[in-house]
Amino acid sequence: MRSCVHNKMWGSRAFLAGWLLLLLVQLLCLEAVPISIDKTKVKEPEKKPEEPPASVDTGLHYDRYLREVIDFLEKDQHFREKLHNTDMEDIKQGKLAKELDFVSHHVRTKLDELKRQEVNRLRTLIKAKQDLEGGNDIAVDHQALLKQFEYLNHMNPHTFEVEDLDRLIRSATKDLENYDKERHEEFKRYEMMKEHDRQEHLKTLDDDERKKEEEHYEEMKKKHADHPKVNHPGSQNQLKEVWEEADGLDPEDFDPKTFFNLHDTNGDGFFDEQELEALFTKELEKIYDPTNEEDDMVEMEEERLRMREHVMNEVDSNKDRLVSLDEFLVATKKKEFLEPDSWETLEQNQAYTDDEMREFEEHLAQQEQDLNQKAFDLQKQRDELERQQEQLNAQKMELQQAVEHMERLKSQKVDPPPEVLGNAVPEIPAVDSQLHEAQQQGHDSAPQGHHPVPEGHDPAPQAPQDIPQEHHGQENQNQAQQGLPQTHDNIPPGHQEVVQSQNQLP
Repeated sequence: MRSCVHNKMWGSRAFLAGWLLLLLVQLLCLEAVPISIDKTKVKEPEKKPEEPPASVDTGLHYDRYLREVIDFLEKDQHFREKLHNTDMEDIKQGKLAKELDFVSHHVRTKLDELKRQEVNRLRTLIKAKQDLEGGNDIAVDHQALLKQFEYLNHMNPHTFEVEDLDRLIRSATKDLENYDKERHEEFKRYEMMKEHDRQEHLKTLDDDERKKEEEHYEEMKKKHADHPKVNHPGSQNQLKEVWEEADGLDPEDFDPKTFFNLHDTNGDGFFDEQELEALFTKELEKIYDPTNEEDDMVEMEEERLRMREHVMNEVDSNKDRLVSLDEFLVATKKKEFLEPDSWETLEQNQAYTDDEMREFEEHLAQQEQDLNQKAFDLQKQRDELERQQEQLNAQKMELQQAVEHMERLKSQKVDPPPEVLGNAVPEIPAVDSQLHEAQQQGHDSAPQGHHPVPEGHDPAPQAPQDIPQEHHGQENQNQAQQGLPQTHDNIPPGHQEVVQSQNQLP
């Protein structure tokens, strides 16, 4: 007897979508369909301790957050009981999310922590994206940017509430429904780019080389199309081939129930998308070989996706992205299962139309034009920066030369006399005192016949020419040596100007 907790915790990618939780409740008390020994002649394998299969990545950017939330909700007994009594439509409408108010405090605390971690992760992604776009100096409005993440309530980044679970269920459902569509669009762009590159390569060749290249291309197409017949996915012929070649069983003993249990690899009672895709490996090997030049492994994965979608559309009656045993058995009784139409492979169905290719070419041309304009603008900015750098270098050189010139002048300058450095101005003797001294010297050197003037009588004024010339010459010489102007009081009137003019001569 499988436990509900085990089946829900280790479900497929579709289970992780949220509202698919209900489908896993159906596994309560579900027993595996026994393999008929008489029919298959297969010995029942020994029972081994069950190990949880590896979790499958949903491809959603919040896959880890989704799985961790579901994992902790599984641990609450009340939530499991409500899940058992809730149908899928109620889950999709958000009724199950309201049961979050009744889960244990421990689980709620852990969910709060998970939400805070997820909000911080989103903020880090926003900041990293802004840094790459060169907006380091711009303030980030995280609240506004978090609106784009609809799977959580960004207005309350601290606690996990009923609205958060409801948002998570709805967003995962919608995103998984669009996941295959996005993969198809990505493959279409891949194919158009491959054709664009081929055409661009042909433009570089001359006529003879272009002709050879076109012939080689057509030859590879024919070689790729030359393969064994591909069975209709999900048909009796296709499943019998797996039964015989992969399982090693007699095709005459084919039994749908046994086949289902053999390929329900995680034993949850459902075929999920990965388990279905594994059934198509034999068919894909007929078309694609990684060692062949003509076979593209990207196209092989697209073919696998087409096959899986086709089977889901035909067999998955409740559109839950899972195939139950009942749905599988009903499909094996249909005419399409017994007498299927032929399967058209990718080479028979071009991934894009001519109009789509033309729009793609125009888009590439516009992108190239925008890139060229951006490159031109960047080159102009670079040239301007280089010009400014040259100006700065020239200014730097001029400043350096001016500093060197000032240093040379400073090293060549002669030190002035100490008295000039001390701001001491030499004292200039008064003219009257010089005359009095000269008269005294003349009186002392007078001849013996000359009598001194009696006291009380002023001596007769002595003419300037009577002052010895040697004294004035010596005095003027001393003043010249001191850098002072020479006196001309002993020169008769009318002759001073001549003497001054002579002194001014070099």
